Amino acid sequence: MFAACVNVLLFGFCHIAYSRSDGLPGKDLSVPAVVALVRPSVVAIMTRGIPLNSALHPTPPGSGSGVIVDEQGYILTNNHLVENTKSVVVGLPSGRLTPGRVVGRDFLLDLALIKIQARDLIAAKLGQSSTLVIGETVVAIGNPFALKGGSTVTVGVVSAMDRSILTPNGETLYDLIQTDAAINPGNSGGPLVDLSGHVVGMNVAVAPSAQAISYAISIDAVLPPLQSMIVRGSVMRPDLGFLPVTVTPSIVASFSLEIDRGVLTAQVDPSKPAAQAGLQTGDVITAVDNVQIYNMGDFWHAYLRPGDPLPAQLTVFGKNGQVTLSLSRDPFAQSDRQP
Repeated sequence: MFAACVNVLLFGFCHIAYSRSDGLPGKDLSVPAVVALVRPSVVAIMTRGIPLNSALHPTPPGSGSGVIVDEQGYILTNNHLVENTKSVVVGLPSGRLTPGRVVGRDFLLDLALIKIQARDLIAAKLGQSSTLVIGETVVAIGNPFALKGGSTVTVGVVSAMDRSILTPNGETLYDLIQTDAAINPGNSGGPLVDLSGHVVGMNVAVAPSAQAISYAISIDAVLPPLQSMIVRGSVMRPDLGFLPVTVTPSIVASFSLEIDRGVLTAQVDPSKPAAQAGLQTGDVITAVDNVQIYNMGDFWHAYLRPGDPLPAQLTVFGKNGQVTLSLSRDPFAQSDRQP
């Protein structure tokens, strides 16, 4: 389940200035040396919410962290920090405050991209989370509780890899790094860094009922959507020809469904792959390749799983009961912007 930091806190082509090292240096820097390299790239994110009922009652302001990934002013942070906000202010390491604009979001991965206009920005170097080993030292940098005096540094080890957690909105986050580095409200969106000084994850949550269990989205999972948001302003996923909707109690009631979990297939286009596979509007996908599906995140994670070129086998509950359908994983399938 999402952590206190989540509960309390809330590509036209351009020159991509952030860098990712192919031949990563040895992870032999001291913690102070790592902090000196990365801290100038860590910013504070401050938001003010959209009014819920009237202009006199906006949602409370929130704060979190972000990391500069491009010297042209692109900042990576969590989507839950900027969701339902009407203004974003970025606190730079120099202490200067500057307005920010959300230019890309992906709520399935809890990612958001902010653009600012500022000079002399220092972009963090992105590493490879696949090089991490359990037990190695990592450093978390962020702005917990919006404390004055700049970002806070905590140190821990990689406790586990490839974790997944369920978020308060009912979606699942995958490809998480578990660490025991202390994470608190406001750390969300800040970088997790290895001892080469490269960002290997983005801090996102802690386990509220446990001690020293924190999570970061792996940088390997972040990089493709980050590139897509910079170039296109959105994350591209295959256009299968239907709108996937997570089944919730309200969806069950609205559509009079006989099943209470899975992904509802809405707006099925008869000319596209979903309809050609046999899916109909109102069907519910409950499994992909025998992997149980509870939400949209589950569906896309199972369908887009690397190394599975064969057609996906969908378990579908529809008007005629449960059936199994084959949906192509053709990598050249038409793509479009989808949730």
